[in-house]
Amino acid sequence: MEKLKNYIYGEWIEGNGNGIPLYNAVNGEQVAVSDTEGLDFEQALDYGRTVGYKNLSSMTFYDRGEMLKKVALYLLERKKKYYELSYKTGATHVDSWVDIEGGFGTFFTYSGLAKRMLPNTPFWVDGDTQKISANGTFLGTHILTPSEGVSIQINAYNFPVWGMLEKLSTSLLAGVSSIVKPSPFGSYLTNAVFQDMIESGLLPEGAVQLVCGEPGNILDYVQDGDSVLFTGSSTTGRKLKSLPSIAGNAVRFNMEADSLNCSILGLDAKPGTPEFDLFIKEVRNEMTTKAGQKCTAIRRIIVPENLIGDVQNALSKALDQTKIGNPLSRETRMGSLVGKQQYEEVVRKINLLKAETELIYDGKHELVDADYENGAFMSPKLFLNDKPFEKNISHDVEAFGPVSTLMPYKEAEEAAALAKRGKGSLVGSIVSYDNNFVAETSWKMASQHGRIFVLNRDSAKESTGHGSPLPTLMHGGPGRAGGGEEMGGLNGLHFFLQKTAIQGSPDILTAITKIYQQGAEKKYSDKHPFQKYFEEVEVGDALETAGRTVTDADIVNFSNVSWDHFYAHTDATSLTGTIFDKTVAHGYFILSAAAGLFVSGKKGPVIANYGLENCSFFKPVYAGDTITVYLTAKEKINRGVKGRNIPSGVVKWLVEVVNQRDEIVCVATILTLVAKQSPFIDLNLKNIHKALNSLMESTQPGWGKMSPQQMIEHLEHAVLVSLGEPEADKCFTPEEQLEKWQDSLYNHRKMPKDFPAPFLAEDEKLLELRHKNLEAAKQSFMDNLKRFIIYYKENPQAEHMNFVFGKLNKEMWELMHRKHFTHHFEQFNLI
Repeated sequence: MEKLKNYIYGEWIEGNGNGIPLYNAVNGEQVAVSDTEGLDFEQALDYGRTVGYKNLSSMTFYDRGEMLKKVALYLLERKKKYYELSYKTGATHVDSWVDIEGGFGTFFTYSGLAKRMLPNTPFWVDGDTQKISANGTFLGTHILTPSEGVSIQINAYNFPVWGMLEKLSTSLLAGVSSIVKPSPFGSYLTNAVFQDMIESGLLPEGAVQLVCGEPGNILDYVQDGDSVLFTGSSTTGRKLKSLPSIAGNAVRFNMEADSLNCSILGLDAKPGTPEFDLFIKEVRNEMTTKAGQKCTAIRRIIVPENLIGDVQNALSKALDQTKIGNPLSRETRMGSLVGKQQYEEVVRKINLLKAETELIYDGKHELVDADYENGAFMSPKLFLNDKPFEKNISHDVEAFGPVSTLMPYKEAEEAAALAKRGKGSLVGSIVSYDNNFVAETSWKMASQHGRIFVLNRDSAKESTGHGSPLPTLMHGGPGRAGGGEEMGGLNGLHFFLQKTAIQGSPDILTAITKIYQQGAEKKYSDKHPFQKYFEEVEVGDALETAGRTVTDADIVNFSNVSWDHFYAHTDATSLTGTIFDKTVAHGYFILSAAAGLFVSGKKGPVIANYGLENCSFFKPVYAGDTITVYLTAKEKINRGVKGRNIPSGVVKWLVEVVNQRDEIVCVATILTLVAKQSPFIDLNLKNIHKALNSLMESTQPGWGKMSPQQMIEHLEHAVLVSLGEPEADKCFTPEEQLEKWQDSLYNHRKMPKDFPAPFLAEDEKLLELRHKNLEAAKQSFMDNLKRFIIYYKENPQAEHMNFVFGKLNKEMWELMHRKHFTHHFEQFNLI
């Protein structure tokens, strides 16, 4: 039987022991063997701390985010084989989708967060700058940097893919090297996904390692700077947390443990209401999804005492309709437990529950295309705890399978009290349409819950469900649930980052943080900052404007245009007892006037105003005052752009408005969307003619078989097609892919060198020379390019068909030609 290989210190290594046999949970056949015997864990940790740390920490947050996206796309293309392995763990197609594509989705989410909200630097400035001296020459702020250690991630068996990827999403984005230790059961699926991550070549050396089997003594080698993330039983978690190597070395420890999550049915949610039906459906789903093997599953069903019978009957019927069996069968709605060992453990916990509470539903024992002897199947089981404040077994014992306990309550106070008897849960849910009941219950139970999920008819359609942790929200819980906090959007990165206070002068803080600090030196130049591309803008680039004297007419006119007739701007007789001496200019007029002073009217790389932050007005401006503006590039934020948007970044500009006494009257931060420099040649006749001057008959292409003249005539043909001469009669790209291809014209990715033009194979005439020599071809090409420019000035709405990109308008044809010309000019080393 094949052994699963481990991936440590950059190599795939097989253990040298007997290992642990891994079985198909559905039919009992052996699938693989996991074995870690003989691995040098000390070397693995050292490799992560050195090679992994160096490579990951030197990347920017933005680049790590881009890396996550590329890895997720790579895995998504190979998902079919993961599903085939997932069925062997007992998971249905829906179970597998949550695990596999839910894991990829976490990578996508964190990639998006990084590209929208994180800097293009290896560190992250956290919070505002603090002025800690009277004159502002001494400032303080905080930066976050990757911990100089390795993260050991111990995952449970229930989510072999998501469990790995949700932890890696934050550690990799934070820049911390990780060692993944999945549960042996289902680790053959983790191993397959991990192999593809490595084969993609998208992760830097040392970023991730994989230990597929028993952890051995790996935790003996952790040290200060390392971290351990554990998902599993609270008993095991507490043992690990107290290990001398962890407790004695200040090793960061995050635990996400089992928890007796509850769902509360509101007093208002009687049979016949949408909420009653939603409650039954939600409980049924949480008992049967992944065969109840979810750390977020509903274990305690808290119901008004007068509705116990109604809930029991409705839930029993719903569970009866849930067919159990082979996950590959279309009829199956619930698969098996992950293995016989887990089955025996769940049976042991069921017997403990039976000692104090009554088993009121044991399910149908029919299986679809499977049998109990070979597979680890279990029917859903529902218990009743009739005295939940006296019988504590339901609040102490978790059977990690399709098992839950029904219990009554009288009023909201009791419902919240029962919820908290779980001594710390990952999630608790309330199903009710009574806002007062929900409000009272939720805040009272919140101290013992990591997440509270409220469901009613208004949110049901778009609700993600009781049991679904989301990347943008925290996953974890207090007490029994481990006290951990995973994901939670960007907050999830803080576990892996070191926070450091930075103090110094404005110039020093600007140099360190790459964010301009007030009082630092400004860089003035003749070129207007708004005429610079994103790459050209430097933090500290500044502009001092001319002055503008505010008049009474300005104030009156702005009142009329804006309809802002607030008395301080319009009524001099009403100013007694106010802070104003006379009618004052509107704050938004000052901001607008400032914009009028600092903008550049000439078209340039600045695309649009993107937003306004932290606008404050410090002193009134009266008619007769003269304002001057200092505009300074404060911060640059790289930005991922999709679809038909110009590749761009966001520049934050500090706007300081002063009066004639050099007093600051207004400070604001404006955001502009600034285009990035295109790597493609402009459709400028002089530049193109200059590039073609170096093209000779003897010039050899860097790739492909075209001669210089064939290349020029090929480009000329593309120009003529864009004029409709001739009109292309066919697009070779399938309709469903056309939008994606057209979107690609807008990005800055170059055309692939090996792209086979589909029309060339069919129409060999395109390669037949039409001009007598190269010089004649060049001249004809330039003439037609000039015609193209004039044509679209005269016919800006014209559209013509392209063989690859479909029907294109003026903007798209220009983008296509720029890419196409650059592609072939580089082919012949002309640019």
